[in-house]
Amino acid sequence: MGDRKPSLRWLMPAVAGVLFACAPGGEGGQEAADEMPAETLEEAASNPRFGVWELESDAEPPTRNVMTYEPWGDGGMKVTVAATNSQGETTEWGYETMFDGVFREVEGRENATSAVEVIDERTNHIHNARDGEVYQTIVNVLSEDGNTINNEYRSMREDGTERVSHAVYRRIG
Repeated sequence: MGDRKPSLRWLMPAVAGVLFACAPGGEGGQEAADEMPAETLEEAASNPRFGVWELESDAEPPTRNVMTYEPWGDGGMKVTVAATNSQGETTEWGYETMFDGVFREVEGRENATSAVEVIDERTNHIHNARDGEVYQTIVNVLSEDGNTINNEYRSMREDGTERVSHAVYRRIG
């Protein structure tokens, strides 16, 4: 991707002023917590997004989508998504963010980058790009009780129309 920065121009009008109301609503075991430095444990306690989240879905097993948010770097977050489709095929991908709007490589997805920016204490915007072009912004909102994440996916189609969809994730760990 070089020095080329993904363009957000097409998406700014769609995202500007979005107010998304939330409906009220990591795992890794004690061994992992015991090995974490005290500063990392404090960080984890201070960021209510850290943990394991499962997509609400009516799809029959084995379909499943689980996001894991964990501390990364000095104040950042590592995101890992593990999914199983209806045929039992699994995928895993993820990225790291410092919540600074800087695009970073997505592991497990070719030519993909993501950038995360904080809008307020419960709202993040996640910008996804492929081959240097932003194709989606996710308005990611944590519920007041900290047990639900509501995602509003805003994507621009090739014909210039916008597609909006929603997903709800519930805390499972």
